[in-house]
This record gives sequence, structure tokens and C-alpha cells, in this order.
Amino acid sequence: MLLSVRIWLLAGLLLAGSFVYGQEIIERDSLFQKELRTEVPRDLVDEEEVLLPDSTVQEAYLVADSVFSNDNTVTPFERRKTFKPNSTKAVLYSAIFPGLGQIYNQKYWKLPIIYGGYMAFMYAITWNNRMYKDYYNAYIDIVHDYNNNLDNPSAWHSSWKDLVRSGDYESFLNNTSNQDLLKRRKDYYRRYRDLSIILTVGFYAICMIDAYVDAELFDFDISPDLSMRIEPMIMPRTSMNNWSFGINYCITF
Repeated sequence: MLLSVRIWLLAGLLLAGSFVYGQEIIERDSLFQKELRTEVPRDLVDEEEVLLPDSTVQEAYLVADSVFSNDNTVTPFERRKTFKPNSTKAVLYSAIFPGLGQIYNQKYWKLPIIYGGYMAFMYAITWNNRMYKDYYNAYIDIVHDYNNNLDNPSAWHSSWKDLVRSGDYESFLNNTSNQDLLKRRKDYYRRYRDLSIILTVGFYAICMIDAYVDAELFDFDISPDLSMRIEPMIMPRTSMNNWSFGINYCITF
């Protein structure tokens, strides 16, 4: 009986000891994994192992990213701030709304030129179209009155009468050359109205091309140093020519 009690007591002690030893191994392993996750690459600190707390893990990776990049002086956050417009987006924005491509390219100084040009073209189209309609109606009405209402002044249309300054409507109507004059004026303003529309479309295309070129040449390096060097030049005598003297100039930009 006493022997069995001793055996059970010894087994309990062995079991308790193994449990405590196992807990130590688990805690030690978790601490090792935690330190391993926060370790900075060895080649960043001259082959020395540096362990960082959890709050600096993100900063360590950012430092490693900046060191292994092509330019060690540029951090990842600064690289994200570098703006390079996309030429396709610039053209699409300019096609959707005039001037939007220039805004996307950050060329704000071009907006007054663009909108000023559009306002001028819109005014030209509107004014020529209004004059065309006035002379068109006057021409149609005077031809109708000459053919149908020549003896009925009360039925004459006011569209062509408003163009007669002297008020002598009868002589103006009876003179067929006035019909040709109204027709020429009508064709004149129609031609310039159509020309204004064509120029507006061309200006629209130029704005799209400008947005594309600005996006493509956004980071093109243009040196501000523009100089010209002038020096005398002497060409020696050859079998074909005698001595020649001149000036040689070189432009550097």
C-alpha cells in the first residue's frame, strides 16, 4: 500500500514538472517569434542585429524600402507625391469638357486663353447666324412680295422693310437688284457662320492636342541656360576655293 502511494506521488511530480517545462518552452518560442518579426535587415546596420518594439515595425520597413530604392534620398511618401499626368486621361478630359485637360496637367495659365477663344468663336457664330437669318427671311419675303403682293402694300413683309432706311419701300421692291443684294448678304453671313463653326471645331481639337503634348512633355527637362557664342572663322585655301573669312555662331540651350 505504501509503495503504490509513493509511485503515484512520483508520477504526479513528474507530470507537474513536465507541464512547467512545457510552458517555459512555449513562452520562450513566442518571445523569439516576436523578436524575429521586429528584426531589421542585417545589411542595414553593418551586420548587427537590432530588435525594435512593435510600434516601430512599420518605420523599419519604410527605412528598408528607402535604402533599397534607386534613389536613397527619396522616401516612399515623397515618391507617391510625385505627379506625372497620363496623356490618355488628359485627352479624354479635354474632350469631355474644354480646359479640363489643362487643369489635369496643372497648366492653369492656359485657361484664360482657352475660354477667351471659345467665347470669341461663340460670339462669331451667334452674330453671323443672326445676321444670316435676318437676310434670309428678308430675301424670301421680298421675292414673295414681288411675285404675289406687288400691288398690295399692306401685305408686304416687315423683314425686308426694316432694311430700307429711306422708307421708299415701293422703289426698293421694284428694283430687282435689291433682291440680289439681299441674297449676297445672306450667303455672306452663312459662309462666315459656317467658317466660325469650323474654326471652333479646330480650336477644340487644338486644345486636345495641347493637353496631350503637355502630359507627354510634363517632366521634359528644359534648361533655362540659353546662350549664343560668336567667333571669327577662317577657312583655309583649297584647290577649289581661296582663303575665306567669316563669323561662326553657336546657340546653346
